Amino acid sequence: MAWHVVGIGSPASALERCRLDISLSKRYISTMERSSSSSGDELRASLAARRDLGPDYEDSLVEGFLEKMDQEIDRRVDERLAARAPAKAPAVAPSVDAGQRLALAIVSLVAGVPATIGITYSDLGESLLAFILVLLWVGIVAVNVSFVLGRRRG
Repeated sequence: MAWHVVGIGSPASALERCRLDISLSKRYISTMERSSSSSGDELRASLAARRDLGPDYEDSLVEGFLEKMDQEIDRRVDERLAARAPAKAPAVAPSVDAGQRLALAIVSLVAGVPATIGITYSDLGESLLAFILVLLWVGIVAVNVSFVLGRRRG
């Protein structure tokens, strides 16, 4: 009985070729994993595997090599971007500080506007009226500025 199918040969020889292909593939993969991440080592490993496996596996080897190179390029780009990125200051999250700033602004306006209206309609002289209004608003601005600067230092 002849087991001679074109290109396959006997079942035993076909099985032996499959075992050989699997062992060579495993050796290629372990070589690729052990080699460093430099492109020269990857290329040498791919060429050695090409010699061992033959032209039937060339497409797979090229795809594997290109995938490794793509990963290496991504890794290098990520490293460069991380090195160039300035140290980010923590973003101010809506918190108690934001609520306090808003409350101070509202209180400043609620106190300042009626005080301005009340002082304006009083019977004070013009120079005294101007002095009191300027003093009132300078005080309000000073309180707000000191609040903001005090929070930045702390």
